[in-house]
Amino acid sequence: MKAAVFHEHGDTQVLRVEDLPQPTPGPTEVVLKVHACGINRLDIYSRTGRTKIAPMPHISGSEVAGEIVAVGDTVRGLTVGQAVAVAPYLFCGQCEFCRSGEEAICLKGDIVGLGSQGGYAEYMLAPASSIVPLPEGVDAVSAAAVGLAAITAWHMLTKKAPLQPGQDILIQAGGSGVGSAAIQIAKLAGARVITTVGNEEKRAKALELGADEVINYREHDFFQEVRRLTNKRGVDVAFEHIGPETWEKSVACLARGGRLVTCGATTGNESKVNIWNLFAKEQTLLGSYGGTRQDLADVLKLVAQLKFLPVVDSTYPLERIGEAQQRLERRESFGKLIVTPSV
Repeated sequence: MKAAVFHEHGDTQVLRVEDLPQPTPGPTEVVLKVHACGINRLDIYSRTGRTKIAPMPHISGSEVAGEIVAVGDTVRGLTVGQAVAVAPYLFCGQCEFCRSGEEAICLKGDIVGLGSQGGYAEYMLAPASSIVPLPEGVDAVSAAAVGLAAITAWHMLTKKAPLQPGQDILIQAGGSGVGSAAIQIAKLAGARVITTVGNEEKRAKALELGADEVINYREHDFFQEVRRLTNKRGVDVAFEHIGPETWEKSVACLARGGRLVTCGATTGNESKVNIWNLFAKEQTLLGSYGGTRQDLADVLKLVAQLKFLPVVDSTYPLERIGEAQQRLERRESFGKLIVTPSV
């Protein structure tokens, strides 16, 4: 099979499309023919060595959808030819967090394509326990587009910082995969959405997606704009995933009793918090890590019901994966970039 691999950390020049043996399933595993795999910043962290846990040579790719072509001897309920997605957060099923339904924070957890081999290949091995069947009418590209980013946003805004109708939310980077998903989820909850983008083209797309107010952060100070738009009150929820580049101002955008929920640290791992404001205004800072199999099933159901639109910027063949990752690094895309290995 063909796969995009790297043997060492570096820029996109370390990526190579190579011929590798097609995997065979163990007793509790399945083999997928990969029809689509979303590009995620985790792939860049893995390639550049920020995460430092990728087995070499390594195949990245966490947002996988395709067709089952082989099943292990003990696998039940899944069949060859079935259209499926892979829930990206791998889990042991035995620790206290798995037993309580919080499999994304499993003590022995991993992410597909991070510490394990991923979906930038024509075929991929996956635990049968991580397979989620696709609802009728949902294609592989759409499923891959919601495979990690959208379930992360869903988990953040339905489990960690649930919204109420009429509340205000600030969503950072509305053109990103997680940001474009958050816009739709917040609108489904009845919130007023304020989001940030980096150019006018993305501003128009964010408005089309349902955002109520869109701030071009290259032209305006988003903190001052949020104060203006909320009559200095601030927002009920701030949706963060950028890191120190936006962190302090995102916290400052919160209303009294407001909540900031974060799932990422693209621009770095450390920032500052004004502790006095935090307790005096009774604000809450929340971490959120990925999503569960049920989160993926919930989002796919919304896609099938036409209540959630998978936002796909463009698709790429396996041979152009470096180009696609560069576009993500340069913040040029709106929504998801998808690789189609078996097309």
